[in-house]
Amino acid sequence: MGSNKQKRILIAPLDWGMGHTTRCIPLINLLLKLGHIPVFAGNEWQRTYIKETFVKIDTVFLEGYNITYPNSINPSKFFIIPIIPSILKTISNEKKWLDENFDKLKIDGIISDNRYGMHHSKIPSVILTHQLQIQTDCGNRTDLLFQKLHYKLINKFNCVWVVDSETENNLAGNLSHTYNMPLNYNYIGLLSRFADKGKDEQNTHAPILILLSGPEPQRTKLSAKIWEQLQNYKGDVVFVEGADTIKQPIYLPPNIKYYKWLTHEQLYPLIKTANIVICRSGYSTLMDLVALNKKAILIPTPGQTEQVYLAHSLKEKGIYYSMNQIDFNLIEALQNAQQFPFRKMNLEDSFSIYKKVLIDWVEQL
Repeated sequence: MGSNKQKRILIAPLDWGMGHTTRCIPLINLLLKLGHIPVFAGNEWQRTYIKETFVKIDTVFLEGYNITYPNSINPSKFFIIPIIPSILKTISNEKKWLDENFDKLKIDGIISDNRYGMHHSKIPSVILTHQLQIQTDCGNRTDLLFQKLHYKLINKFNCVWVVDSETENNLAGNLSHTYNMPLNYNYIGLLSRFADKGKDEQNTHAPILILLSGPEPQRTKLSAKIWEQLQNYKGDVVFVEGADTIKQPIYLPPNIKYYKWLTHEQLYPLIKTANIVICRSGYSTLMDLVALNKKAILIPTPGQTEQVYLAHSLKEKGIYYSMNQIDFNLIEALQNAQQFPFRKMNLEDSFSIYKKVLIDWVEQL
């Protein structure tokens, strides 16, 4: 049995987009509330974001996977294959980093968000994932092969925390629900940095929010495409680049408010008051949208089969409208969205499930 003493918990999210980092915010908040010490491990932009969110949190540098997407207009779903050796090398490097820094960190437990090398034989470790079934778009045999390889990695952890509702009413669909489950799994519900905040009903006179994110160069390609189309749009717009290294446009039309980069506290009121959000179909973004009960037009990152699956699945269910990046037309998307049902998911209770799971786990350390 564990004690009530203060615990140091290492939290290490993947750097593939912002989502893995932002969905750790509820976990960090709860650990701090319980009087424990979260230690955040990430690259420089991850650490900067977390320090802006939690002023006094301890952070350590951990090199990221630094995954980039092909520069083509419509990347192949096979783009990931050539970079698998690099991914495996990073997994090996992060495992080596953990072994070398273990005594100095003085940690009691590890929470890894999709970083497969962040487990240690001397202390309990858990891995967060919402994707038990890899979507390769290459048929069932290939999907099962990738699932087998995936399980080989995640079963090295003491427990697998599945970020979704266990019920039929869930967000990730076939990604998180499969007949062949990993060892020691536990559904922990949904995680959103906005779950404990208030929500407003949509206001048809409010601005549309363009919320960009994700890996380059596809983020920049989508930004340029939407920005060009906005020049002929007369309605009110809030445009968030999601990258602080981008040069701000020289001319800003009077109907457009422009931001390069925002903390989650700055972003919250913009999402809350938006009429509709236009964004990627990343899983963490979707959880934020559900938490705030927001309508959205999804544009999956080309070549990222997980986002393509989520956008297609949620559109079929009448929850979110979606359009491919290569075909995206702002006016057409907004017109079609007016006729779309935007069914509510009723997943409010799923945002508190993680609390008991985390509390029970920490108490056992």
